[in-house]
Amino acid sequence: MMKQIDELKLESDLEYRFAYLSEFMGFGEGDVAAILASAPALSKLVPGLVDAVYEKLFAYDATKRHFVPVNSGYTGPVASSLAELTTDHPSIKFRKDKLARYLARLVTGPYDAKMVTYLDFVGAIHTAKAGSQSIIVPLVQMNVLMGFVSDALLTTIAGMDLPEDTKLQTLRAFNKLLWIQNDLITRHYQR
Repeated sequence: MMKQIDELKLESDLEYRFAYLSEFMGFGEGDVAAILASAPALSKLVPGLVDAVYEKLFAYDATKRHFVPVNSGYTGPVASSLAELTTDHPSIKFRKDKLARYLARLVTGPYDAKMVTYLDFVGAIHTAKAGSQSIIVPLVQMNVLMGFVSDALLTTIAGMDLPEDTKLQTLRAFNKLLWIQNDLITRHYQR
């Protein structure tokens, strides 16, 4: 029997949307368990992942330029130009800490309504809907960022010393989660 989906509710009810995405992709308790079980191994690798992400972002003017405006919540020294901005600038250290906390939160759960709201906020914060009005990241830049983060994270997991069935389950779990995250980013660009 075909399941009926309220498509208007998908746009207005975040938990309904998350439940639909999760069910459709098969993201369930086993996936959450695999993600949470990866925390001890992944937590040691987060600093390297964060540095790799920022090295990539700083390799292109189209992505680096979004780091010159002041991030909401940051009160330290500000770079006045792209040339002045380095990956060890205090404002970038502030942003690196945010990315590290995001990655840590992914592997510490719980996957409840608060987590769903947080994942959605990650999407909204990069648009005019939340955060600094001077930092509006185009969707194409968010897509390349998510693609890079996904590849870096999945490559890291693939290289971990885990039993093959655990590694495969963990890879699949993160792949589904990152596709859900990508949807919760993209939705903020559609309105």
